[in-house]
Amino acid sequence: MLTPSLLTFACLAAVLVLLIADWRASATGRALAKLAASTGFVLVAVSLGAADSAYGRWVLAALVLGWVGDALLLGRAPWAFMGGLGAFLLSHGLFATAFVQGSLALGAMGIAGGLAILFGVAVLRWILPHAPADFRLPVVAYLIVILGMNIAAAGHAVAHAHWAVLLGAVLFTASDLAVARDRFVCEAYVNRLWGWPAYFVAQLVLAWSVAGVR
Repeated sequence: MLTPSLLTFACLAAVLVLLIADWRASATGRALAKLAASTGFVLVAVSLGAADSAYGRWVLAALVLGWVGDALLLGRAPWAFMGGLGAFLLSHGLFATAFVQGSLALGAMGIAGGLAILFGVAVLRWILPHAPADFRLPVVAYLIVILGMNIAAAGHAVAHAHWAVLLGAVLFTASDLAVARDRFVCEAYVNRLWGWPAYFVAQLVLAWSVAGVR
């Protein structure tokens, strides 16, 4: 029987293979390893009983959309990137919906909102000059949604002492910065070297956050 711990290990092992495949420029290895890792975090949530709570079901839906986004972003065509962007935008929205289940710490959300505005302005000043004109509006929309997810995560984490949620949201945001840098600013292996671990650990942390929630 595949336990959550074994599935987590398998996911992380696939991430290591993904990094090696990227280094060796193996498109086939990259695709197989990436989808294996993505399947891993979805199965972790399922094995932890995600379907048994409203919170878990929203998280599971978000993770499945992450799998779809990962598959689409295997391509470099503009339509594939836009499709992946859309899938992850919806994924962030579903995570935010999960996080607002139950009580929220409004003070923490206010502080997080202020920090999010400062962070968002800095990111847009960095990214937008490099983004093609037809990508700028989607990038702005995506950033607004992901920052909203972080604000919701802060309110949830403080109210429920559920700190994994905030850690997962922050790591997810960090991984998106790696994608943005690779796509718009400077395509380089170093972006994936830290972006992939941040992303998959974020998804695993969020998958594990469904444990024990009823």
